[in-house]
Amino acid sequence: MTTIDEYRQGFAEDPGYLDFASFGPMSKAVLAEQNALGEIHARGRYGAGSVFDEQDIRVREAVRRLTGFPTDRVVFQPNASMGLFHAMFGLTGQVLYSAREYPSIPVAAQRAAQALHSVDSITMQPPQGVVTPEVVRDNLTPATTAVAVSLVDYRTGYRSDLEGIRDVIGDRLLIVDAIQGFGVVEAAYELADVVVAGGQKWVRAGWGTGFLALSERAATDLVPLISGVTGTIVPLGSSYEEVPPPLQGAAAFQVTRTDPIAQARFATALEGIADVGVGAISGAITETVSSIIDLADEFALPVISSRDESERAGIVVLEPEPPQVTAITASLINHGITATVRDGLVRLSAHVSTGGETLGALRGALTSYATTVQY
Repeated sequence: MTTIDEYRQGFAEDPGYLDFASFGPMSKAVLAEQNALGEIHARGRYGAGSVFDEQDIRVREAVRRLTGFPTDRVVFQPNASMGLFHAMFGLTGQVLYSAREYPSIPVAAQRAAQALHSVDSITMQPPQGVVTPEVVRDNLTPATTAVAVSLVDYRTGYRSDLEGIRDVIGDRLLIVDAIQGFGVVEAAYELADVVVAGGQKWVRAGWGTGFLALSERAATDLVPLISGVTGTIVPLGSSYEEVPPPLQGAAAFQVTRTDPIAQARFATALEGIADVGVGAISGAITETVSSIIDLADEFALPVISSRDESERAGIVVLEPEPPQVTAITASLINHGITATVRDGLVRLSAHVSTGGETLGALRGALTSYATTVQY
């Protein structure tokens, strides 16, 4: 086992970085793995290609350790969005989701509806954008066959209650976009039928990494409509003169040969998370998030993300008065704080490597901002 301090020392981003909900700088181990396999790739030594072939089962085993889905129901994806397209295009019936979801879910659902006319895209308007079991229950119809939610909402930082949502939707398919919490939030993934995530945010594996995991029912019921050559049954020695049928299960949901170096980056990051434990990572982030909330309170900045530890992950959302948005944005920039400012909201997102120097820079930014505010 790796201690949380050992895990923390595996990162080297500059102080002031508070934007992990956008992307997380890669760990030292991930960078080293990329460089090592890149060197093998560059040399092309005889027999060295076998290391690339090994990365597929390696990454699926790493996903299994964190989600509980067996490796034969996990398939690597180049990003979370591709996994959602596979899921939405494989559905029939009505899929329900929040109109305020990150576009990955709505775009995939609407494209499937436009292209196939066998799936109906229905949205709900949850208060404050928070998808609760009660909101889901009130928007279900007899035609609803699937419900899609984010594990953690990108706008509000709210962590979905998967257990409660599963209770209210019954045997409908539950699709979870886990990208904003995967690797830093303990979640009941076994309650979901479809789980997708990318590795560029909290996993800190870089772009071009992700997975799609399916329940036994989803692996059987979803139609692998977007199934390319690597997702098909190609007999050994085939001349490719006929279009082969898709494979069975999760393996069907792939288009072409994946990037084995991306798989290795993702596997390295996931193995590191599994070794330290998601619970330990979550606990460390919880403490840092509490410190950020305390700073916001000290400077009278409204916190609109949840203060309840059971409802939050690594995101803190501040809502300054509209005339003050420019001032706080400038102050954050001037003090070297990397954050997201959108629609008048300031989103700060922390990881285990967010240390005292970053919190000190944030304090400096808020102190400077406070001098510009007239009461």
